[in-house]
Amino acid sequence: MMKHGMEGCPGSRMQDFSKKSADAKEETGKRGSQLGQWPIQLHLVSPMAPYYQKSDVLLSADCVAYSVGDFHKDYLKGKSIAIACPKLDEGQDIYVEKIKSLIDDAQINTLTVMTMQVPCCAGLVAVAQKGLQSAKRKIPIKSIVVSLQGDIISEEWVQ
Repeated sequence: MMKHGMEGCPGSRMQDFSKKSADAKEETGKRGSQLGQWPIQLHLVSPMAPYYQKSDVLLSADCVAYSVGDFHKDYLKGKSIAIACPKLDEGQDIYVEKIKSLIDDAQINTLTVMTMQVPCCAGLVAVAQKGLQSAKRKIPIKSIVVSLQGDIISEEWVQ
């Protein structure tokens, strides 16, 4: 018999990282946000918004920014963003159409998809690939997978 909190989806398993956080080096000074737009939730964004036109776009799973300590500095800076959760969000066929529109209508340059290492999160890369397959234009898509503790597990260009 499994202990409470350890059954079900690996992405829902209880894990405690407090020791790692307590050992982290304390930072000084305030770091500014690199967020340059609103809204950011993929259901709410318009591919025709000026900040998407001919830009590099970061499509991030909702949990990524909470896991990666330097998310703004290392990944968001200089990019337009959309966020989504492949497990909890409904209407993912709409997501495919939005990505297709970002590629064809906004003529984005690149799409970077950041996901967590949990199995359900890989669905966001699949959505991006479907959007690319249905688009007339072809652009590079980079997949970055993040561990639950915020380390980069893999970074690769996908098609």
